[in-house]
Amino acid sequence: MDKEENWSSRSVAVIGAGVSGTALALLASRLGAKVFVSEEKDALSRSALEAFEKEGVAWETGGHSPRIFEADALLLSSGIPPDAPCVKEAERRGIPLIGELDFVVPHIRGQIVGVTGSNGKSTLTALTGHLLKKAGFKTATGGNLGTAMALFTGEKYDFVVLELSSFQLDRAHNLKSSVAVVTNLAPDHIDWHGSYEAYVAAKARILSLQGPEGRGIVQDRDCDALGIRDFGRTVVLNWEEKPAHQTLGQIFMGETAAVVRMDGREEPLFRYGDVTLLGKHNMENVAMSLVAARFCGAAVSGVGDALSDFHPLPHRCELAGKTGGVTWIDDSKGTNVAASITALTSIEGRKVVILGGKGKGEDYRPLAEAVVREADAAIVLGAEKKNIQKALKDAGYTAVREVADMEEAVRTARELARPGMVVLLSPACTSWDMYPNYGKRGEHFCSLVRALQE
Repeated sequence: MDKEENWSSRSVAVIGAGVSGTALALLASRLGAKVFVSEEKDALSRSALEAFEKEGVAWETGGHSPRIFEADALLLSSGIPPDAPCVKEAERRGIPLIGELDFVVPHIRGQIVGVTGSNGKSTLTALTGHLLKKAGFKTATGGNLGTAMALFTGEKYDFVVLELSSFQLDRAHNLKSSVAVVTNLAPDHIDWHGSYEAYVAAKARILSLQGPEGRGIVQDRDCDALGIRDFGRTVVLNWEEKPAHQTLGQIFMGETAAVVRMDGREEPLFRYGDVTLLGKHNMENVAMSLVAARFCGAAVSGVGDALSDFHPLPHRCELAGKTGGVTWIDDSKGTNVAASITALTSIEGRKVVILGGKGKGEDYRPLAEAVVREADAAIVLGAEKKNIQKALKDAGYTAVREVADMEEAVRTARELARPGMVVLLSPACTSWDMYPNYGKRGEHFCSLVRALQE
């Protein structure tokens, strides 16, 4: 897309009126375009309705009418799949399709720090934004993490730190991140992309679209899958002394602390005991954040204060409470198999794990293997409980309790957990069969834990 493209007097149809779609529509209107919003759901949110009425944006609900094909282009909010009928019809008619990043990025004033990956990207995004603000930079933090990136246009920043989903990256062509981070890779959203290879290819675009001055931070083990060719601008993270690839630098995760090796020097990053985050995977998030901040010009030595006042995002391996010597952890955001395996293997101690919800069609055999290794008991609930139970049984695991709801899950966990153990809610499934979202599920779990403490 031409960076100087003029939208005045042109028409666009925005597909989707969620957080990103609403912000896209308002940006397009501000740029002078004639905007029509089409939402598949039956109603708009109150905030979207008020904003559209205030800005004079036309809209429809309950599906996409032929009116959308009268526009000069379709703006696709994040999450609109490539096989959506409206997308296919627009392609047949030759109507340009524009993704969120391609439309918004030309209007962002500031260097972009892009963060993607299968798990941990929200925490890493938030922490990187926190570190840059503490270093005195004018910084905006958002993207897939809460605040739509279109809301960061119209103002100048030193850095804009964006969490980017595979959906957003799949349609990106003009993103040029100064720093790009891929936290890790694991199967997710296969139904949207069609294959794991296509999913990884979308993630890899955050690196391949960078300019020659851009810097990348990835797991050493993911370099080949991401198709990295320019190792001279990539820093890799691993827990081994010797990385598999010769790169610009290495983040070495030692037993008690992380260091970065670059430019022939080794520099301490942080001690694990200095942060309140839980789990080895979060230590990786902290280390990658610190190096990302370093690439932006922030000092990474003596950052104890900056780390100590960072508050973990809720429902991501968050401490829910302690009762009778048992630690309760809320990882309700663990909505896929890889995330729950990470939580199971990263949190120290024997566990009682609570699993289940609405599945994503994933293979539960790797999850069952992790449960066998890490947990003394598994409690299953929700729509996927039979499928998870079968995978556990096939793995030879018999310490399984099936329950009807979260109340019974917590009561059962209290019976099973011994002092020194961890009760981990990490469902490996979405919450949509029992709750509006993972946040509500986590809040319910935490409220039940608090009741045990009273």
